[in-house]
Amino acid sequence: MAEDDWTIPEELRPDPADYAFDLPAALGSVVALKSRVPADAFSARTLGTEREGSGVVIRADGLVLTIGYLVSEADSIWITTAGGRVVPGHALAFDFETGFGLVQALGRLETPAIPLGPETTPETGVQTVLAAAPQGGRDDEEGGAVACSIVAKEPFAGYWEYLLEEALFTAPAHPSWGGAALIGPDGKLIGIGSLVLQHRDKRGRRLDLNMCVPTTLLHPILNDLLSYGRVNKPARPWIGLYAADQEEGIVVASVASKGPAEKAGIRAGDRILGIDGAEAPDLAALWRSLWSRGSAGVSVQLQAERDGRKFSVPVASADRASFLKAPRLH
Repeated sequence: MAEDDWTIPEELRPDPADYAFDLPAALGSVVALKSRVPADAFSARTLGTEREGSGVVIRADGLVLTIGYLVSEADSIWITTAGGRVVPGHALAFDFETGFGLVQALGRLETPAIPLGPETTPETGVQTVLAAAPQGGRDDEEGGAVACSIVAKEPFAGYWEYLLEEALFTAPAHPSWGGAALIGPDGKLIGIGSLVLQHRDKRGRRLDLNMCVPTTLLHPILNDLLSYGRVNKPARPWIGLYAADQEEGIVVASVASKGPAEKAGIRAGDRILGIDGAEAPDLAALWRSLWSRGSAGVSVQLQAERDGRKFSVPVASADRASFLKAPRLH
């Protein structure tokens, strides 16, 4: 859904008078991000070469927390504050496990930093604000904020070899979710917007939700991200598989070009049955099974089915980071 196709209704916009903290100040920590990625970058085909979204200033020196896909492999990043100040940024870190990205402003933002929330995830029912930077960084509509609440806290498995054991789901949904700030009732940052998802209730009605990555996952890895640009431990095995849970099981949508799964002969349409003889009933089980086999580089035996024929192929896993372009130093 394009940002211009969705206007935040008046009744969903948060009223500063309803909050015990300084809401305008908290929203002032939200910035707009615009990045450019080389056409030959690994992620260019799926995510495009020009990306826009939001980020949140979390340190006075201009450290910005965002969702990593906005800045992964970027050769240029521009940060625009709510007041219209524009400065370049550098992609400092990207964590595949959480999806977080860090951007360092290369100039003075003159923007307040928002404090991080506690190291425990909030409970469902908590009233929150999801705030995204307006198009072009305009200081209007309270930064494009939506009053919402946490309606679920549960695992989320992504088709791109991604799994959060405890993701936050909020409603009503914000149309500009990428990198948006999920602000808790005490004015602290408790999550970063990642996706919009459709859910149907028991009556069959569609409900749009935002999936947010909880900042509780940032606390234990922040120092590593600042020091090394990634978590300082062996990388998880990655096989370059894009798959989805369907009625018939786990079905391959596509494979990464020149990735391990493609080299092993896995194709779109194949049904994945398991790894090393262990059955995988769903995506979450598949990713957990893969990662339990060791670190990047380990070989696994992938069981699959094609046109009714079951087969097994060896797949030599890789470090996903080795397929990405390193951030360009300014």
